[in-house]
Amino acid sequence: MNLQSKYRKVIDSAQESQIEDLSITENNEVLYISGTTSEYIKEKLWDLYNQIDQDMRSGDMVLDIKVKDEKPEDEEGEIEDSQFYEIKSGDSLSKIAELYPGLTWQELFEANKDVIKDPDIIYPGQKIKIPK
Repeated sequence: MNLQSKYRKVIDSAQESQIEDLSITENNEVLYISGTTSEYIKEKLWDLYNQIDQDMRSGDMVLDIKVKDEKPEDEEGEIEDSQFYEIKSGDSLSKIAELYPGLTWQELFEANKDVIKDPDIIYPGQKIKIPK
């Protein structure tokens, strides 16, 4: 079995995800996958890799995924000093909003439309900003 077939799930997931500067190459019987993405996508790729090579002993794949700085910039290019929250299993936007007095789930959704497409569908590991 060639490496691209062996690691097809990892490759497909990497290509379907929004990974910046994605590179998939094979050299000297080692598959190299590199790029920059969110922590959530990086963990997802590692989980897929672990399903294929549970002991991580094959030594035939290098997964070099960097995590991009997820702090948003304002209109002038300055980094905003926003507060972030990492979604956990069992969370909902309503439950998260309750942690911040005066905040509604609708305000959370509006502030994170770049990350959340449907307010009823959020995933553990996603990082959302808490609006001021």
